[in-house]
Amino acid sequence: MTSRTARTQAKGICHQSGIWQFEGMKTTLLELECQRCTACCRWPGQVRLTDAEITRLAACKGLGEHEFIQRFTRLRQDRRGLALQEKPDAILEGADAGLELVVAITEGIPVRDLVRVKRALAGNTQTRLIGPNCPGIVTPGAGKDSHGGCRIGIAPGYIHKAGNIGVVSRSGTLTYEAVWQLTSRGVGQSTCVGIGGDPVNGTSHLDVIKLFNEDPETAGIIMIGEIGGSAEEEAAEWIKQHCKKPVAGFIAGATAPPGRRMGHAGAIVSGGKGTAAAKIAAFKDAGIGIAATPSEMADTLLQMM
Repeated sequence: MTSRTARTQAKGICHQSGIWQFEGMKTTLLELECQRCTACCRWPGQVRLTDAEITRLAACKGLGEHEFIQRFTRLRQDRRGLALQEKPDAILEGADAGLELVVAITEGIPVRDLVRVKRALAGNTQTRLIGPNCPGIVTPGAGKDSHGGCRIGIAPGYIHKAGNIGVVSRSGTLTYEAVWQLTSRGVGQSTCVGIGGDPVNGTSHLDVIKLFNEDPETAGIIMIGEIGGSAEEEAAEWIKQHCKKPVAGFIAGATAPPGRRMGHAGAIVSGGKGTAAAKIAAFKDAGIGIAATPSEMADTLLQMM
């Protein structure tokens, strides 16, 4: 078990010595992570707590023991005591700190952890999570190479241009492609959001479409989806009934064989659901302009405006 802030110096420290070595570091005391080495507790995945440790940890956090137990512990797998509650630290610590926006570009977060994050954020109207496995979010500025705006994540700033087109996509690469097509045609973007390609994410197509629909600085929308899940169909249904702005769309993965994951963890057709054909049909039914290939995304929207 180690502390994230001291992992390189203390990798492999056991449970008991880890607790006491970092006892004075009150801001990091509860940032201890089980490394699943089995060397200390012989039970990988759990950091067991004694009654004395609970008392000391609660005091370091300035909490009563009952509140500490409720917020930071869980029942051990053998149901014979408590263990520290593990969590995807950066995301949930951001939420705990009251951040309005958390952007997770990380790829490969286990689905189980993301389900736990979604449950923890349920009902939290203060914190919005974008991602994971995404390029982030860009609101271009008016300066050279879009300087002066806001860029959180890994999207290249220089391809952007301030303007009035909103872009939302599961694919980072296709986000860049749509943005560059618009910029090359002298058309700028209001905000570009890469929501990520994992099967469980924090912000959906529909969430972003609703924001674009109410944004006075967004006049048109490009929505890029891919096989897997039903997020695109849900967004299309809402667009059909409520959206006041032109929307063009592209669905990646039309040639993907069923059951074969294509790139992203969420890009898989399973049980006959999530096919490109079903998503394209939903787009057409909603009046969304269909780009037959990625190279036509910008032109498809501009012809509708």
